[in-house]
Amino acid sequence: MRTLRLAMAQINPVVGDIRGNAKKILTYAEKARRAGAALVLFPELALTGYPPEDLLLKPGFIDDNLNALRGLAGKVRGITAVVGFVDREAGLYNAAALVHEGEVAAVYHKMHLPNYGVFDEERYFRAGKTPLNFVLNGITFGLEICEDIWFPEGPARAQALAGAEVIVNINASPYHMGKPLIREELLRTRSIDNTAVIAYNNTVGGQDELVFDGAGMVVNEKGEVVARGKPFEEDLVMADLDADSVSTARMGGVNRRKAGKRPGPGVRTIDLGAAPPGKALTRLTKRRPAGLEEKEEVLRALVLGTRDYLRKNGFRHAVIGLSGGIDSALVASVAVLALGKENVTGVLMPSRYTSKESIEDAKALARNTGMRTLTIPIEKPFLAYLEIMKNAFRGTRPNEAEENMQARIRGNILMALSNKFGWLVLTTGNKSEMSVGYSTLYGDMAGGFAVIKDLPKTLVYRVAKRLNELEGREVIPERVFTKVPTAELRPDQTDQDTLPPYDVLDRILKAYVEEDRSIEEIAALGFEKELVREVARMVDRSEYKRRQAPPGIKITPRALGKDRRMPITNRYENGGR
Repeated sequence: MRTLRLAMAQINPVVGDIRGNAKKILTYAEKARRAGAALVLFPELALTGYPPEDLLLKPGFIDDNLNALRGLAGKVRGITAVVGFVDREAGLYNAAALVHEGEVAAVYHKMHLPNYGVFDEERYFRAGKTPLNFVLNGITFGLEICEDIWFPEGPARAQALAGAEVIVNINASPYHMGKPLIREELLRTRSIDNTAVIAYNNTVGGQDELVFDGAGMVVNEKGEVVARGKPFEEDLVMADLDADSVSTARMGGVNRRKAGKRPGPGVRTIDLGAAPPGKALTRLTKRRPAGLEEKEEVLRALVLGTRDYLRKNGFRHAVIGLSGGIDSALVASVAVLALGKENVTGVLMPSRYTSKESIEDAKALARNTGMRTLTIPIEKPFLAYLEIMKNAFRGTRPNEAEENMQARIRGNILMALSNKFGWLVLTTGNKSEMSVGYSTLYGDMAGGFAVIKDLPKTLVYRVAKRLNELEGREVIPERVFTKVPTAELRPDQTDQDTLPPYDVLDRILKAYVEEDRSIEEIAALGFEKELVREVARMVDRSEYKRRQAPPGIKITPRALGKDRRMPITNRYENGGR
């Protein structure tokens, strides 16, 4: 029998920490070797972290990554490893090194470079030209990187026709809602189409706006998932491969016989010989973690993204303004899950317009999560602001200028605490508010990280409800879910004084922001045309605000910022295509 134990090291690298990433790679390679694996996969650009962005323009960064690879290769013994790194020839390449017996035996260059949404790979890399197969223990493997597997006629087709029985694909595939299921369906299709096992290893962790969810998988030639990595955490995924079952399936494959008549691009093949003899293998325990329900998936992404943003940037403590509303309640609860209750401080900043219920709900949330709180009333500074602006505002009626003073006083207080104690301010604006500009520059937008920036308001409620369910208790008080949303910046104010109901607004925003539909197309979905036009105007007018907002975690397929890049100066009326 032609069998081999494969390991996939689903690790959480740090961008730029080449030395630390190399150390982690060595640690996991040894774990895999001790577990009897002959081959271990590491994620795309595991040595540099992903995405390294303009670090790639620094020659010293490329040198350090190449030197680290050479040092690493000399230390990996008793196991063959696939390691993602940056190669340099006439240009730069997103590459995978095949490390075998103390040296780099071969290098593969990624052939399909994503250049859409959050991806800018054509800015930095050249595309590879030649697919690579390697033979280990009599089994032929095709080596690919991330985007390569998304093309039906990509490298996998040529590699399989050239004899590859297993396609190994290393990834840094960022999360968004629905992405895990999309990936799984893709891999099932590719495995069946090519009658090949696919080992898909994905990185895990937070990197600025992006969260990588791991959840790598091994799919057999029948399209069945036989091993799966844990979602949103590091893991070592093991699978025992049986190449003879692939050969048997191919003998009767009509589609494959037809495909074999078509010439494909040249595939380079190297033979690594037999794997080093290891200990007798014990049967692996079947371990296929189930996929998460969508709201739990989002919650796990928020927790991981928040934890890694603080940890990787040297912050240990977060501070949040607690209003008694759903947004600050969810952000604070996520922060406690990510950092621990001892590393989160909630600040109550009541004004003359703050209701008794809001104060009660904010204090109840703090008790339920165990975080410490500070109470800093803003009436005195607000009176001082009104006094010093009295002459400048003479003859005018109070409006949003006076309202926003309060938000800016609160932002100032939070930033003062940040400066004094080194705490990172977590802002609490959601995607609905950020889209239409229902936020205050240098006020509630002031901070270092925007946890729920990409969650529409209606999703905020659903995720918050799920958090309570998972905790098995009332972390976020029930009244927070039922009371009318309000900024409490003037008497009897509600969000719906300015905005449509959130269930209506979010559906319009999804069509306009995420799907790029015209006003006419959105109105045809059943919305009043002038309402759609006004929402579109609010979105377009607020681009300058969003440019000044802190980074936040990408959750939807099209997030504000890196995904959606619109000019600030823009007179295009979005009435048609």
